[in-house]
Amino acid sequence: MQVDKKKILIELYEAWSGESAIRFQALPPSGSNREYYRIESTGKGAIGVYNPDFKENRAFIEFSKEFHRNELPVPEIYKEDIERSIYLVEDLGDTTLYAYLTQIKAQLGFNEELKDIYKKVLDNLVLFQSRGGESINYQYCYPRSSFDKQSMMWDLHYFKYYFLKLAGISFDEQNLENDYQTFADFLLDADREFFMYRDFQSRNVMLRGGDPFFIDYQGGRKGALQYDLASILYDAKADIPEEIREELLAYYLKQAGKTIKIDEKKFIEHYNGYVLIRIMQALGAYGFRGFYERKEHFLQSIPYAIQNLKHLLKKELPVEIPDLRAALTQLTHSKKLEKIAHMKKELTVQINSFSYKRGIPVDESGNGGGFVFDCRAVHNPGRYDEYRNLTGKDKKVIDFLDKRKDMKEFLKQSQSLVEQAIENYLERGFTNLMVSFGCTGGRHRSVYSVEYLARVLREKYDLKIDLKHREQEFL
Repeated sequence: MQVDKKKILIELYEAWSGESAIRFQALPPSGSNREYYRIESTGKGAIGVYNPDFKENRAFIEFSKEFHRNELPVPEIYKEDIERSIYLVEDLGDTTLYAYLTQIKAQLGFNEELKDIYKKVLDNLVLFQSRGGESINYQYCYPRSSFDKQSMMWDLHYFKYYFLKLAGISFDEQNLENDYQTFADFLLDADREFFMYRDFQSRNVMLRGGDPFFIDYQGGRKGALQYDLASILYDAKADIPEEIREELLAYYLKQAGKTIKIDEKKFIEHYNGYVLIRIMQALGAYGFRGFYERKEHFLQSIPYAIQNLKHLLKKELPVEIPDLRAALTQLTHSKKLEKIAHMKKELTVQINSFSYKRGIPVDESGNGGGFVFDCRAVHNPGRYDEYRNLTGKDKKVIDFLDKRKDMKEFLKQSQSLVEQAIENYLERGFTNLMVSFGCTGGRHRSVYSVEYLARVLREKYDLKIDLKHREQEFL
């Protein structure tokens, strides 16, 4: 039966807020089946979530409530209807750590500000692992209550079937299986009585007022301290410089050691092993999404993961896994995989209209935002009653703005700058450019400008264009 997600989420929102919803905006999809919507009314707002996976919803909701009681920075659960697969959570904004990191690195490198943010993230990781895990009901964990041998073998086989085989890496099936068993037994030797977030990476950290908040921990379970630390420091596209990784590792050990008894020598031995299984798990995901589902942007993470793997293979693990090591070494020298780093990539130009009242749109590609053009210097048709309830896509508004010399000059200048960037991006193989037009209400001048620019770019270039009129997501 087809679910009317909009209808049931609005019902839940209005029951919680006591106000009529006036905006319902779909947010960009993630790598999961969960769907997110920003819902707003006159005085309140929330993120509505639809997810048909009952057990995953229950894990996220119960963990969130417990973390919130323990004053950990996670979104508050406002209201839930788990039987209808929906719930409302606090809106933490649009800025992920990954997006912010990418923007700052492009301008200033991995500077002290970024290090300070990562130290805050690690401070909170220690809290999740210690305080957060103390009162968690692990019966809610899904699909398993601990990162045990079964969980490890799932990840290792995922890597084998969705990455090694699809990438054309040769290996002896039985010998590799033997090494998998040996490797898992080695990892199991670490202390695994802590809360393990499972997907502790930069896209699951939101920044608000300079402070980190955390999402997507529904896969949490008991596990080793090292796994989540490996996840955040070896997050592929975050591409943290190796010397910074070492500095942050030392910082974590110092902070964790204040509340958790740690044997640093043994910790580091197991840490390198957990870095390896995390890289393999990530490559399995990239292979499934990229090779199998043919979602190209997942392939773009593979070169970063391979660079991490090359660095790791220089280190010795206190465990003999010769066939696994041989397969990994072969992977790092694969010509097929090397081509991915240099393949011609399609350029996507995302063009947004928006209202300055709600802030400048966030670039979800992580490339820093591109161009932002302010249309407010152009005469506003919204001042007139006959145009007030129309948008820049309606003929009357189009005719009004077509006659404006200030609009023509504005578009001429902005088009010139965008085309200069496009030609440079196409030559250099870049994949994303964002262009945003803002005005007072995000209805007339900005919408008109977006539609105009999209039309001329389609006529002139062979590229993908995504349009988004953010303020038009009205009910």
